[in-house]
Amino acid sequence: MAPRLWIMTTFSSANINPLHRQRVKGREIVITEEPRLHLVWIHHRIFVKPLPRYLLSHEFWEIYLDRNSDANRLGNSQSDIRRAATGFLRTYLYLIQHESDFNIAQEMSLIPKEVDWPSFCLFVSELDDIEDFAVSTRYCYGELRLTRLNFYAPFLLRKFYFEHIYAQYGEFFSRLYGPILFAFAIVSTILNSMQVALAAEQLVAVHWDSFLHVSLWFSIVSLVGAAIISLWFVLLWLWLFTDEWVFTVRRKMEKKRETRTTSSC
Repeated sequence: MAPRLWIMTTFSSANINPLHRQRVKGREIVITEEPRLHLVWIHHRIFVKPLPRYLLSHEFWEIYLDRNSDANRLGNSQSDIRRAATGFLRTYLYLIQHESDFNIAQEMSLIPKEVDWPSFCLFVSELDDIEDFAVSTRYCYGELRLTRLNFYAPFLLRKFYFEHIYAQYGEFFSRLYGPILFAFAIVSTILNSMQVALAAEQLVAVHWDSFLHVSLWFSIVSLVGAAIISLWFVLLWLWLFTDEWVFTVRRKMEKKRETRTTSSC
């Protein structure tokens, strides 16, 4: 799915809110040990994988991930693992940008307790020069929305969903209540307006002309209003969908031009 992530999110590795900003947005930081869920968010939750101690070890990088190491203990997969580890490590450059972010990370056990703020600043200062070509394709992007991953999973992964998070049937169907109630309200308004219009015709026999005209006009206004509201929601959705796609395609083209410019230099 990684090569198609540009469809679902901003094509930028810096599209990551620092930890203090996650809390400003009202998101709960949920620890996960699954790398594929790192920086995936849904509603008011975002999943973050803790930073392992071994990735902070210079000796570990020299022994296992250094491309110039004499003893290649990871075989042909060393390059892919190094790019994945480098990309994952770079995400913490954006997650922890202030001391308040650092305090949140230690509070949530996202980084080892023995690491202090000055040492961490010195460490991440070397991550700012890492380019996208040096990391896995996944880490050329930042945060990912789980609802979009689940939507595209049947087409790209041949699976029903990317990650199933609903433990109960009630949680699954609760997200459908809003659209169903909206559709029910629109249909009820239209049917009631039509019923008023039909009932108003019976007032001719009792010569309630004024009330007849009011009833007819009210039913017509209700029908037109329901149609306008429904059309407005459809057009709003189309505008948001189109705007996101235009931005996504534009960002994709900009990235391609930047890559060509870098290659030519």
